[in-house]
Formats: sequence, structure tokens, C-alpha cells
Amino acid sequence: MSERYSRQIRFAPIGPSGQLRLAESVVTVIGCGALGSAIAETLVRAGIGELHLVDRDFVEHSNLQRQQLFTEQDADEMLPKVSAAERRLRAIRSDVRLHTYLDDLDAPLAEQLAEKSMLLMDATDNFETRLLINDAAAKARIPWIYGACVGSAGVVFPFIPGESACFRCLLPSLPPVNQTCDTAGIISPAVQVTAALQCTEALKWLSGNRAAIRHKIHYFDLWQNTQMDIGISKIRNADCATCGEHPTYPSISASRSRSLAFSTLCGRDVVQVLPDPARPISLDDAENIGRRAANQMRRTPFFVELQVFNHRMILFQNGRLLIHGARSIPEARKLYHQLFG
Repeated sequence: MSERYSRQIRFAPIGPSGQLRLAESVVTVIGCGALGSAIAETLVRAGIGELHLVDRDFVEHSNLQRQQLFTEQDADEMLPKVSAAERRLRAIRSDVRLHTYLDDLDAPLAEQLAEKSMLLMDATDNFETRLLINDAAAKARIPWIYGACVGSAGVVFPFIPGESACFRCLLPSLPPVNQTCDTAGIISPAVQVTAALQCTEALKWLSGNRAAIRHKIHYFDLWQNTQMDIGISKIRNADCATCGEHPTYPSISASRSRSLAFSTLCGRDVVQVLPDPARPISLDDAENIGRRAANQMRRTPFFVELQVFNHRMILFQNGRLLIHGARSIPEARKLYHQLFG
């Protein structure tokens, strides 16, 4: 076993056999922002064999306060977060098997990743995506580890199919971390503690120490010096559409049936537009439209950036569009159709 992991191997619950298990593990991290970058680095340093990273966004200067994998150069270049993360993670450990996806998580991708992974790590910023992760993990019969943080508070819980209530069961009962970074701000220590707790649960599961897994939701507030554990043994719903006796996995079904879809992104005046599969818009399309209508335009290997209609718009290779400065979905819908018809 490599000297690289000698200190971790000396930790008795892991030891040589646990380290071998980690080297054979396949993990997906969904989201590569604050939580995702901390989780990805921790797992890579711990010796996880194969890592899949999913994120839909690019690096901005406002990320640098808490998103530890990224640099000012990444923000200046507007690199996709998965690309900047990949560059840094390969510099940390060259032998990691690393796969990146510059995309929004939809049902086909969620199911594909769940089928090839032993564990899903939640580093997202909205309940809709977490419900999709919940469905994909339950369908594939693998665990996923929920984490959320805002302000100085965080929540962590490992969802294990067949052993606990699922996220859909718990949604009405979760602690009130329901503000956003935009309304409440966030301090980096809250991110680091949440990610550390998530990674600890991941190491327990993947190294074979499953008896040590948490059975209660853990909530903490670093500024208020408070924490609590919330039991959930009585919350499981036999009629739940995800983990009940007759599951239908509604978030997977809803994602598969979408056409053109609009959603607001956490913490910013940004609306994301997911393309209609029947009418994808290419980078060439965006560049041609930009030459006619935009005040400014820039094309990179990953996206086309337009300044048009007093808004900044970024179209990615797969047709996904971010409209900055849009304060509502109706406004974004109007802007989209003004530009693309």
C-alpha cells in the first residue's frame, strides 16, 4: 500500500483493507461549487479510485471566498467548474480516474451515474435536483449523502435505501436551512464542516464501516454554537413514491418528460434555460445570432457569451442557456424567445 496513505491506514477503523476498498470505490459528486469542490478534493486525497463530477456552471470571482479548488485565473477565464476542478484534482493526484460532465443533472444522466457508482454525494443548491438524486439512488439501490449549508448553519444525512426514510419522506420535516446564500450569505467554515461531515459518512460506507453510519439528521450552527440530531425512524412513509411499497420515482419521470424548461439558480439573479431536445441551439447558432443582435460577444471552447437586450447570456455546448439579470422566469422566457424565436 502506498506510503501516501500511511496515516489514514494507521487509523484502525480503515486500515489496509479499508484503504483497498477506497481504491476500488466509484463515487459521483453532483455539484462542484462550495460543497462539491471540498468533497471532491477530500475524496481524491483519501484515495477514492474513480470520481465523477457533475456541474452546470463556470467559475466567478464571487465563488473564490468559499470554493477551494478555484483560483483568480479560473474566474478570469470563466472556466467551467468541472474543468477547473479537473485540472486541480489531477495536480493533487495524477492516478485518480476522473470523469467530468458540464451539464445540468437530468434523469438519463442521474440514472447513468447511479448505475455505475457505489455512492452519490449531494453538493447541489435546490430541492428539485435532490429529489432527482433521491429517486436515482433509490432505484439503483445505492446510498446518497445529503448536505446543505447557508449562513453559519448546515445539515447532513446519509440516505440508505431500505434502511431509512428517503428525502421525499423527510422533505416536510427537515430543519429550516431554507434561505439562500443570496439572502443570508455564507461563511466558508460552514461549508467546510458540512463537507467534512459528508465525507466522513462516505469514508465509513466505502471502507466497510457501515455500522458507524449516522442514523439521525445532524444540524449545526457554528455562529450560535448549537447542534442537534433529529431521529427519523417514524417518518418513513409506506406510500412514498420513491421508497414506498410501489415506487414510481416521480422526479425521474418528470425530468424525462421535460421540453424547454426554465428555473432560477440559487443565490443570483440568473435563470437557467434547459433546451428542448427537439430544438437544440448550437454554439454556431448563438454566434451567428450574436453577430447580428449582441452588443458584445465572446466564444470559448465551452460556451458563447452574449451581451444583448441589456442582459448577459451564456450558451453552453449542449444548448443550455444562463440569462443573467433576469429576475423572474416570465422575464427570462420573453428574452429567450426574443433572441431565439
